[in-house]
Amino acid sequence: MPSAPRDLFEQMRQQWFGQVAPLTGDLLADDVIVEIPFAAPGPYRIQGKQQFLDFVNPQRAAFPVRFDACRTIAIHDTTDPDTIVVEYELTGTSTRTDRRATAAFVGVLTARDGRIALWREYQNTVAIQQALA
Repeated sequence: MPSAPRDLFEQMRQQWFGQVAPLTGDLLADDVIVEIPFAAPGPYRIQGKQQFLDFVNPQRAAFPVRFDACRTIAIHDTTDPDTIVVEYELTGTSTRTDRRATAAFVGVLTARDGRIALWREYQNTVAIQQALA
């Protein structure tokens, strides 16, 4: 049975916690598009599951934060039943300083055939920079 966008978001959230292992892309469509318009040092647009995994897995392994919590603030349905807008906060602890911080995010998730076809994430880059300082 194909996963709905809300189910896919929940499954994606679960991958953010625990042991930092390489992502397998099991939730992603082969032609997934991942966009991070406000990312530092500049916007990212990645097309294709393998391209995304090649980009994210080395960064994930080197990222100096352990994610402790994800609080879903709201999930908004859209006129497209396969698309949701998610407001959430990630709380993490720096593995360098042991400092804990929270940053807000907004994500747009579109599902197709039970997989994520689009993930567009708007990040609070100032909060992320402060957390990493």
